[in-house]
Amino acid sequence: MSQFITDFLWRLVLLAPPILMALTVHEASHALVAWLRGDPTAKQAGRLSLNPIRHLDLAGTLVFFVTAWFGAGFGWAKPVPVDGRRLRDPRRDMIWISASGPVSNLAFAVLISLVLAGLIHLGLFTEYALWKWFLGEMLILGITVNVVLAFFNLIPLPPLDGSGILTGLLSPRAALHYQQFARYGFLILLGLIFLPRFLPGLPNIIGYLVLYPAQAIIDLLLPL
Repeated sequence: MSQFITDFLWRLVLLAPPILMALTVHEASHALVAWLRGDPTAKQAGRLSLNPIRHLDLAGTLVFFVTAWFGAGFGWAKPVPVDGRRLRDPRRDMIWISASGPVSNLAFAVLISLVLAGLIHLGLFTEYALWKWFLGEMLILGITVNVVLAFFNLIPLPPLDGSGILTGLLSPRAALHYQQFARYGFLILLGLIFLPRFLPGLPNIIGYLVLYPAQAIIDLLLPL
């Protein structure tokens, strides 16, 4: 039991910085693009910030830590408030605002990969030390968490960013019909994540949409 607790605490310490920063970058990017497109609502609410406390939802963060431990990585931060009436072109601007979160996470993963590559090139990891191991593991987890979070949010189901992107691309009539399913989006998402674990015959849609493409990107970034 003591070994399990020790492993859990180490895992928690390793996961905390990557997850907190990934969620913070994601939400701050939504706020930034909304502000650039004419809506200062999120900025006025203090969400145009890299302070994690500004963005964290306690329940969503706890769920993220627990599911990341088991390999799912499902969680959420506080939604960024957007007032479509203040946007210059609401339909087009919502596409950019929605896409900014996943794009920022992919860009952040590339940045972390470059930092890791630079440290390797400088020979930082040629000799073992606990702090070097910790830093290396945390950077690798940073790449992984950001890439998985990016692809996960591209799923076209409310309340994920993919829903906002798809809504903006659809015709107004089609978008209206699509939004009628918004109330079921969260339940469908939970089903896609957990049902294949209990009913092995079901297709692993999350795997096809998130885990497999994310792993391909991670494999490209890690050698950098």
